[in-house]
Amino acid sequence: MDEIGNGGRGNTWLKISLQAPATLVEPVSDLMAVLSGSGVEISPETAEGTRISGFFPCAGDRESGPEITRVVQGKMEDLFALYELSAPELHSETFDDQDWATSWKRFFTPVEIVPGLVIRPSWEEYQAQEGERVIVMDPGQAFGTGQHASTRMALSLLTRSLTRHPVDRMLDVGTGTGILAMAAALYDVRLVVAIDNDPEAVRVAEENSIINKVAGAVMVSGTDLTDVKGKFSMITANIVHDVLVAMAPHLQKLLAPKGRVVLAGILKGEQEKNCIRIYEGLGLQVLESMHEEEWAALLLQRTTR
Repeated sequence: MDEIGNGGRGNTWLKISLQAPATLVEPVSDLMAVLSGSGVEISPETAEGTRISGFFPCAGDRESGPEITRVVQGKMEDLFALYELSAPELHSETFDDQDWATSWKRFFTPVEIVPGLVIRPSWEEYQAQEGERVIVMDPGQAFGTGQHASTRMALSLLTRSLTRHPVDRMLDVGTGTGILAMAAALYDVRLVVAIDNDPEAVRVAEENSIINKVAGAVMVSGTDLTDVKGKFSMITANIVHDVLVAMAPHLQKLLAPKGRVVLAGILKGEQEKNCIRIYEGLGLQVLESMHEEEWAALLLQRTTR
């Protein structure tokens, strides 16, 4: 996946916006961040969806706007097609703002994403308090920085579980930036196998694991889930409902006896009930559930041998 933005040279900017349904807010905003290489604006949800805007530097060339918009439209169509949806129409406008290249950074400061775990952008200094763990993660890299509800809940369930029940081996399916995998390494998991079918995600997760000095514990690859070997005492998957349902038998086979699974990216209501039904049918029991906004996340444990 190529980054269209040029890092803020010049003072002409193209703002590209679209309406995204609730289920696609995170992947759309992440893709927009990757393509722009700059900040992404996410407006409050309305009946029409959530308005997501990316800011693309044009280096003083307003005529490049239509080409940038065309590329973004194509990428969005590819993304929406993965979810069997049609991409919405893009809206674009250009403006001059000499300070935007740096001013957007003021909106991103170190934040305690869950108790004891802080996300810090690389340009901010932060002195960790006793017992705190810190992940360096810049907005605009790829696939989320922990700000989305589903990611926060997955991190919360994961870190609380690892604190109470330490494990040696974990599998992170659909790792994205690697945020769950890196958190696990910081919570003393000795081996985290992190897989993703997107080469850009694999690249970014590898870079992040190096930046955060956990590359020795986190093994990132594009390995297909069906080709993963061994047993894992913890599995995490922050994806979408349909994929979580399809991969349920594979996750059950890879889960060690009494192993645990964190599932996220699920909408409250029917999607949550269906995930519970499918996984309970495979011998897993719900230990804990979390809800935020329209999202749900689950912590389950294998009860069968």
